[in-house]
Amino acid sequence: MTTTPTSPAFSVCVYCGSKPGNQPEFAQIAVQVGTWIGAHGGQLVYGGGRNGLMGLVAEATMAAGGTVVGIIPTALVEKEWAHHGCTELHVVDTMHERKRLMADKADAFLALPGGIGTFEELFEVWTWRQLGYHDKPVGILNSLGYYDGLMAFIGQVVAQGFMGEWQTELVTLGTEPEALLQSLVQKAGLSPRAKVELI
Repeated sequence: MTTTPTSPAFSVCVYCGSKPGNQPEFAQIAVQVGTWIGAHGGQLVYGGGRNGLMGLVAEATMAAGGTVVGIIPTALVEKEWAHHGCTELHVVDTMHERKRLMADKADAFLALPGGIGTFEELFEVWTWRQLGYHDKPVGILNSLGYYDGLMAFIGQVVAQGFMGEWQTELVTLGTEPEALLQSLVQKAGLSPRAKVELI
C-alpha cells in the first residue's frame, strides 16, 4: 500500500547565521525552531547551507519530520557550504535569484541571530512588506536580547522622523521560538498540524 505525500501545512523562511555564535543558547534556539517546524507538519525554506545555525535548523526540521528547501548560489556550492541532505536543494546563479525564490516559497519569514547577511535579508523582506510587494508576516526572534540594540536603533530612526510607528508594527518581535512561530503561521492564515511526538 502506498501513501500520498502530504503537503506541508505551512512554509517558514528562516534567516540565520552561517556561524554558530559564541553562546550555546544560540544553537539551542535554532534546534527549537527547526523542531517546531518539523513537528507541526511544516516546511523550512532557508539558504541551503550546512554550517552554523543554518545547518542546525535544517537538521532539526528534518529530524522532526519536516521538509527542508535549501536555496543556494553556485558560488557557495563551490565553497562546499551546501547541505546536500535537504529535501530539495536548488542551486541558482545569483544571490538575487536565491532571495527571490526563498521569498516565493515562504508563507512567513523569521530572523534568528546572524550577521550582515541575515540583517540584509530581514530588511529586504521588511521593506518589501511596507511597499506592498507581499503581505506575509515577518518575525524577529530576540532570544538572549540579541536584537535589543537593533530595535533601540529603529526606535531612534522613528524618533528622528525617518520611519513611522506603522512600519515597526509590520514586524513581530518575540523571545520564545514556539510562541513566535505559532503567531507567524496564524498571521499567515494557516494552521500548524497537531504536534508529532518524537520517539
